[in-house]
Amino acid sequence: MAGHAIEALFRAERARVLASTIRVTNGDFELAEEAVQDAFAAAVEAWRDGMPEEPRGWLVLAARNKAVDTIRRRIKLRQIVAAEDPTETAVTSDLVAVPDDRLRLIFTCCHPALAPEAQIALTLRTLGGLTTEEIARAFLTAPPTMAQRLVRAKSKIKEARI
Repeated sequence: MAGHAIEALFRAERARVLASTIRVTNGDFELAEEAVQDAFAAAVEAWRDGMPEEPRGWLVLAARNKAVDTIRRRIKLRQIVAAEDPTETAVTSDLVAVPDDRLRLIFTCCHPALAPEAQIALTLRTLGGLTTEEIARAFLTAPPTMAQRLVRAKSKIKEARI
């Protein structure tokens, strides 16, 4: 499969695939982003002879499966640790019922607990697909500063279970 075709597909479908995967990971942006990247890497290998009829569906399923596999490994590790240390407890939280994954992601990115600049930057990164460098240029800040702002926003979302 040509590199430009997968790149165009990445630009067009990344936000949708990421939004769906973030829902499955219960807001763990890092895990979701890693799973989406792995899904696109798997697509490059699997689609050498051509794209499937529903490439987005294939990518969503692949990313979700990769995320679920990672979550299962983490749960198994927690069980092993809990068996050795009975004071260790597993933490769970319920998902809010929002039917559209992208809409849920917009609400998450724009949560009032985040600074307005972080809300905008995180939305541009996760839903808009812009690079950290592009966002930094728009905010007239250095890329490392913007990268740290994004990391802090993702950490706050994860810690607060937004």
